[in-house]
Amino acid sequence: MTVLLEIDNLTRKFGPFTAVAGVNFKVEQGEVLGFLGPNGAGKSTTMKMITGFLAPTSGTVRVGGFDVTVSPIAAKRQIGYMPEGAPSYADMTPRGFLNFIAEVRGIDGKARRQRIADVIEKAALQSVLDQPIDTLSKGYKCRVGLAQAILHDPPILILDEPTDGLDPNQKHDVRELIHDMAKTKAIIISTHILEEVEAVCSRALIIARGRILAEGRPEGHGWRFGTHFAEPGRLDAVFRSITTGTNEVAA
Repeated sequence: MTVLLEIDNLTRKFGPFTAVAGVNFKVEQGEVLGFLGPNGAGKSTTMKMITGFLAPTSGTVRVGGFDVTVSPIAAKRQIGYMPEGAPSYADMTPRGFLNFIAEVRGIDGKARRQRIADVIEKAALQSVLDQPIDTLSKGYKCRVGLAQAILHDPPILILDEPTDGLDPNQKHDVRELIHDMAKTKAIIISTHILEEVEAVCSRALIIARGRILAEGRPEGHGWRFGTHFAEPGRLDAVFRSITTGTNEVAA
């Protein structure tokens, strides 16, 4: 498969504090990578460096072959980014917001109309298109955030806590959309929700204290991270063992 994202020795320091320390990984087309870690692990800082919102202290990020530092505009064209909380403009409607994003992205005319129609259908926004975003439920705000992220049909999606705070039905809808998009894209889901990894990811990295501690994949009916195997619904014990350095593991 085609490697769409390459991270090489990525490091970010804030004064004497090292938030991300020498992170390395690749993501291929067709993969959904779970970037899993406790709060404060370095997840969001890493996502901000990948998307060009934050410059690395050292190391490189290559997006679709473009170095984010050397060719930031070309790299950002390859990425759809949904930050945590799906921020938008509260007084806009979804229709107005998507038109605004299309204009920012340089999508005009027939192409704009077609892309907006496509993402409205994929995110199931038809019933709320002309309501102020501020009046929408958290689930619909999340859908608006996903719609803007995929509007330019990017090959790479970066989703930061995409289902945090959603009810079970809303989570199901978002996960189905992620599954559909994963066939042709490389997707990173940054999360501290273990259920999210089990539900949608094809691979996962565990990060804590700014470092990648383990890589895992589905195996049988569970997940394996090195010597640790987690049966369905018991990934929490493996996660605690890896991130805290204890000997607690799932059976």
